[in-house]
Amino acid sequence: MLTLIAAVDRRMAIGYRNQLLFWLPNDLKRFKLLTTGHTIIMGRHTFESLPKGALPNRRNVVLTSQAGISLPGAETFPSLEKALANCKADEQVYIIGGASVYRQAFPLADALCLTEIEAEAPQADAYFPTVDPATWHETNRETHPADDRHPYPYAFVDYIRRRD
Repeated sequence: MLTLIAAVDRRMAIGYRNQLLFWLPNDLKRFKLLTTGHTIIMGRHTFESLPKGALPNRRNVVLTSQAGISLPGAETFPSLEKALANCKADEQVYIIGGASVYRQAFPLADALCLTEIEAEAPQADAYFPTVDPATWHETNRETHPADDRHPYPYAFVDYIRRRD
């Protein structure tokens, strides 16, 4: 099962200068809950943006064209295809970014786990692919209002690829 997981604003923006656009504690909790114990695949820049390096209790896989690079706590592969070929058939794999990795994995994905933020980031330079309702079926939506720790309303939204 290949799942893309991301937090997106109204324009599908996901980042600016290799950083998240919004700090939403509940989004980070959901990310940890869903990905712990599973495989996460990311690009090298995303790995380098992680404050403490490899995420604990997950198999960290990094895509990089730099041969021989050593990233503590992570396995490296030169392409998404090679990384996926090194995953077991029953392995739950999450793609966690960045934008180019999302674009590569989007046609292969079985599911999407998005945090849809009801705001537009003032600056963005990385975007998630468009979620076309003809291709993706929404299976769950959990809405949350803004509060003292979350400056904007948001929703946890799950999609599965239509197979009809």
